[in-house]
Amino acid sequence: MGLPDGGVQIPTATDINLNPQSPEFFDCEINKKVSSGDDCGEQETEQVDSDDSSVNDSSNSDGGSDEIEQREIHVDNEEKSGDAEGFRKNRNDDEAEPTEVFHPNPQLPRPEAPPGVVALDTEEAEKIQSSPLIKRSNSSPESAAAAVQIPAFGKFFREKSNSLSAAITKRLSLLTDDNNDASEKKKVSNITEFHLSGLKVTVKLKNEKEEKEQFKGRITFFSRSNCRDSTAVRSFLRDRKLRYVEINIDVYPTREKELFERTRSTAVPQIFFNEKLFGGLVALNSLRNCGLLDERMKELLCRKCPDDAPAPPVYGFDDPEEENPDEMVATVRVLRQKLPIQDRLMKMKIVKNCFSSSEMVEALIHQFDCGRKKAVEIGKQLARRHFLHHVFGENEFEDGNHFYRFLEHEPFIPRCYNFRGATNDLEPKSATTISVKLAKIMSAILESYASEDGYHLDYLGISNSEEFRRYVNLMQELQRVDISTLSVSERLAFFLNLHNAMVIHAVISIGHPGASVIDRKSFNSDFVYVIGGSPYSFTTIINGVLRNNRRPPYTFTKPFGSGDKRLELAFPQVNPLIHFGICNGSKSSPPVRFFTPQGVESELRFAAREFLQKDGIHVDLAKRTVHLTRIFKWFSVDFGQEKEMLKWLNGYLDATKAGLLSHLSGDGGAVHVVYQDYDWSINC
Repeated sequence: MGLPDGGVQIPTATDINLNPQSPEFFDCEINKKVSSGDDCGEQETEQVDSDDSSVNDSSNSDGGSDEIEQREIHVDNEEKSGDAEGFRKNRNDDEAEPTEVFHPNPQLPRPEAPPGVVALDTEEAEKIQSSPLIKRSNSSPESAAAAVQIPAFGKFFREKSNSLSAAITKRLSLLTDDNNDASEKKKVSNITEFHLSGLKVTVKLKNEKEEKEQFKGRITFFSRSNCRDSTAVRSFLRDRKLRYVEINIDVYPTREKELFERTRSTAVPQIFFNEKLFGGLVALNSLRNCGLLDERMKELLCRKCPDDAPAPPVYGFDDPEEENPDEMVATVRVLRQKLPIQDRLMKMKIVKNCFSSSEMVEALIHQFDCGRKKAVEIGKQLARRHFLHHVFGENEFEDGNHFYRFLEHEPFIPRCYNFRGATNDLEPKSATTISVKLAKIMSAILESYASEDGYHLDYLGISNSEEFRRYVNLMQELQRVDISTLSVSERLAFFLNLHNAMVIHAVISIGHPGASVIDRKSFNSDFVYVIGGSPYSFTTIINGVLRNNRRPPYTFTKPFGSGDKRLELAFPQVNPLIHFGICNGSKSSPPVRFFTPQGVESELRFAAREFLQKDGIHVDLAKRTVHLTRIFKWFSVDFGQEKEMLKWLNGYLDATKAGLLSHLSGDGGAVHVVYQDYDWSINC
């Protein structure tokens, strides 16, 4: 129905006889607000109030009923043309008498209030939420305005909550799609990548083939040190990444009897799959060549290892051996209790923990009821067995005003790493037996914990191994051993092996010195073994014994004095090849090796060729320069002058380097020798 000014009259609750609390009333109010726009909400409210009055005036006229009917029809048409789903939603939301206002999660960012809605603080919103539910009024005009604002405010939060729910649902669906894509990617590749902020983690998953190779059983094989066939079996198992137990009968000699009982032979290697004997290297190669090895392994290793299979070595248990106490131990124990051991002043020096020979002779006479001559002879036997020594090393043992001390009271004992609180009172083994056992144990350590070329060692693995524990126990037997019984080749192999083994022990016990000059000097002189009653450090072994008591580089004193008994063990001539068999634990050093007495000379020549071929020498023909390892500079006295040194090198080079070096040396021109930088970092 039109108005006099040409406008259109908006129907109100009075015009269509609608209750303000009815759903139809709210539907009309919402449609009116949407059609008129959000910017003029307040003006429309006033317009409704004014129209209400005009409609009330006209309702008293005669044609009022017809007009109301037309308006009712108009309202019905609008309801039918509207969205049915939106209508049902608004109807259901407004059916409830009390209206609750739902607030978003306080941890989410606060949304902006729409135009026409007053923004409330959090505290005010909590007050509204905790206040009694708002009920609509049926009479006052303000209730109509409240009826307009409250549903609009609730609708706003409903729309926001719906959009938030839709966003969460969409995110969950994306995560589900990502998981599906990741599962498909796993099927294609066995690499899964996790991308985090500032970090990328790559995890390699085991495929089915690798899981199948993790057999339930155990692979065990018997071996020996320096055995080529045993090395081949070990390399094969490592390449296949198979777990195995190695029983080296040179390290565990009592297991040789078990090997014979199981195989009726002492030949190695012998491979066992659980308790079943598989065979040696020939059987392994034959099955591998015909392609039946995997099938045979699955057949024998598919079940758990039984108890009757060869047992793995156990850490901390020594083989039962016959312990023969020294026949002089009883005498030494009596003297330790009866002699007046005390500090004395001699030659303007304070000598600690010593006793006089006359006091010892008297104690022996009273204890054994023997003559003085017999007592002196017993004293000499104790000195030869290294139970006691003269405080100044002047004589073996003599009666009179001479002073001696027991081995455990020597001032160098606290620095000895093969001495554990007390002297080894057992009968000393022969030096040959100890030397052979030393080489076998250390060779077994290298085969298990070093790289194939010997340049890199796993010091942590060595320190935790049973082989190293047995080596430390073996070194205690050196305290009173007689080294003078060794031949020249045996003595050379013994001291080379001892030096390299001591380096490993020192790195594990006190650490590597690095590039510090002071630390290296302390490392070379303070780490000591007591051998045959005398102290031996790295300096005394290299420069005193192997180099015939020559001065170390950059020092002015010799290792041994004129009256030192260790001079008897020094080699009369210096063999320059020893420098290629000695390892000091650094990366630029020659690799770790252990030598045999029978082939020590040939093994040293091979070590020299291998080291010089790799990094020891480089020939620059264009610049007429020869780059040599710094070992040649430090020990130039052993190799001779530069011309003699280059001539000596020709015998240990390959054809290419030897030809280049001969060309430079033979054309009469000047040859420049440059020494390479030395890398002192640890060889791990």
